[in-house]
Amino acid sequence: MTHRPTTSRRDFFRLGLAAGPASLVAACGWDGGAFLEPKLRAFGRLNDWVGEKLLLSRSRLAPEYPPSARTAERHYPAYSITWNQRRVYPAAPADWYLDVGGLVRAPQRLTLEMLEGLPRVTYTVKHHCVEGWTAIGTWTGVPVSVIAELARPLPEAGYLRFDSFDSGYSNGWDLTSAMHPQTILAYAFNDRPLTRERGAPVRLYSPIKLGYKMTKYVNAMSFTRERHGGYWEDQGYPWLAGV
Repeated sequence: MTHRPTTSRRDFFRLGLAAGPASLVAACGWDGGAFLEPKLRAFGRLNDWVGEKLLLSRSRLAPEYPPSARTAERHYPAYSITWNQRRVYPAAPADWYLDVGGLVRAPQRLTLEMLEGLPRVTYTVKHHCVEGWTAIGTWTGVPVSVIAELARPLPEAGYLRFDSFDSGYSNGWDLTSAMHPQTILAYAFNDRPLTRERGAPVRLYSPIKLGYKMTKYVNAMSFTRERHGGYWEDQGYPWLAGV
């Protein structure tokens, strides 16, 4: 079903009503120096609090589109830290598996075949990049909530951390966003297995977040007590990054 998009948290970012100067300054590559940096970080924490308390909900679903609305793949940008550094996309080791651990009762080591055998979700949604572009594509994968059911997190687990083999790229997530029904570990894009430039063999995907929260080349998922930052978040980008 196609829904008419409504004003999103990302629109507030553009208007400067929610993100404020913190994300804008960070995007320009300057953190304000020793004097302004603490103030910008504090503003970012306030922005995350507003987003979490007012806009975050498991019942709030991103709009879905018909496959005919897909953006041509040549116009759907790909991104990787390794590509930016060495002009080559990361390649998964032959014995790749997803390590699920941290504060859990039942740690898991899941191969791609095992992930493909779990309940799956397929949707066609709009991707929002913090740089301002959008694109529509179809993603297939296993909900992160299904992986959580297998691992059985402990009560003190308050956050999730996703790590990758893309030059140390990582992200921290709040559990509400991670357990959202549209948050998946995707292994297919536009009805085909992920390619290297799209994050193969598995990447995190969720249409309720800006693109930099969707860790590609995922090889570890850890339940934690403390909130992990992330590659861009540690450079000043908003941590929640909801759309």
